[in-house]
Amino acid sequence: MDKGGHPEVSRLGVVTGAGTGVGRAVAIALAGEGWRLALLGRTRSTLAETAEEARHARTYVTDVGEAGWVEESASRILEDLGTPDLLVNAAGTNTPDRQLRRLSLESYHDILQTNLQGTFYIVHAFLPRMRERGSGTIVNIVSDAALWGVPLAGAAYTVSKFGQRGLTQTINAEENRHGIRACAILPGEIDTPLLEQRPEPPSPESLATMLQPEDVAACVLLAANLPSRAVVQELLVRPCR
Repeated sequence: MDKGGHPEVSRLGVVTGAGTGVGRAVAIALAGEGWRLALLGRTRSTLAETAEEARHARTYVTDVGEAGWVEESASRILEDLGTPDLLVNAAGTNTPDRQLRRLSLESYHDILQTNLQGTFYIVHAFLPRMRERGSGTIVNIVSDAALWGVPLAGAAYTVSKFGQRGLTQTINAEENRHGIRACAILPGEIDTPLLEQRPEPPSPESLATMLQPEDVAACVLLAANLPSRAVVQELLVRPCR
């Protein structure tokens, strides 16, 4: 109850890529702290599985790489649930044919469309309402591929992650004065289904040494739960090995 004797409304989070991997782990972690959630993803069945574990969650089947689809889902969320306190951009993709000698123009554009444009579309859809309210946290799940280019990540993925990192910095540069803060989380290797898209999927022994999605979710909670006077602008987290 609040000081006026009315029931407190829990904080609202929007999580993209919530059907699997880091997005699912973030949704479950936030639900464990009592957040209301809007879960976005392309696959209805996996979103439903996440929602079963995440209390107070509503699902919205959405391809974040489609601007019109994002705008429609955002309008529904704003009408159904209100202005979010937290945006978590966890949707991401890659391709097995990722090295420059094999990367097609179609794959290049598809990867940027999901990883980078999708992040921008989500921010663009919700930022005005957060700015109007004067508060909000945006967390972008980036990658340590935003620090240096390596063949393991591939050209398109690396370009998209450098872009996400730059977008995060721009949000802080322009929007901190409006009460909005942004965090770029830069994880090393994470044991998620995205690894199945590598040219050679890692061995079980290699997977055992990687970060788990729950580790990245803990970083999201840190960024979201800090007092509004503080911002984690970037957080590099890597496996201990």
